[in-house]
Amino acid sequence: MLHHITAELEDIPRIETLMESSISTLLGELLNKRQLEAAKESMGLDTQLILDKTYFLVKKDGVFVGSGGYSYRKTLFGGNHTPNRSVDLLVPGKDAAKVRAMYTDPAWIRKGVGTYILNLAERSIEQLGFDKAELMATVSGIFLYEKRGYSVVEEIEYESKLGNKVPMYKMEKIING
Repeated sequence: MLHHITAELEDIPRIETLMESSISTLLGELLNKRQLEAAKESMGLDTQLILDKTYFLVKKDGVFVGSGGYSYRKTLFGGNHTPNRSVDLLVPGKDAAKVRAMYTDPAWIRKGVGTYILNLAERSIEQLGFDKAELMATVSGIFLYEKRGYSVVEEIEYESKLGNKVPMYKMEKIING
């Protein structure tokens, strides 16, 4: 059975190791080298989620198998290094809360980790009074989100500082009512 704990700042090295493994392995199988560079720039750890106590570590029998969370701030995706970040607060009932930074250990894909994180995030978002959730999906995550009721509302091409591009998908779901 999977369980979770709220991430703390001292968990950052473990989270970053998981993120690197997940991005390099799961996206690395689907993207070329330039797209992977852009993906790595667009993804990563946002310590604001840890400070807000909205980021979780998922474990199975004491083994760290995934991480992810949600946000009630305007930033939709990216890590501390990603441009165009905002700590402005969202308004429940008006804005969509954000599902953020979901990563699964490559050895644990298709074993319920992503669904566990989505369920956790959606319950928390609903408790805060939000009726919509949105996220930015990669090519490796889009099918999970579609199976869980999210719909693509916009396809974008993220361009890195080096000019490399990677496809991403803004997705949305009604979570209340």
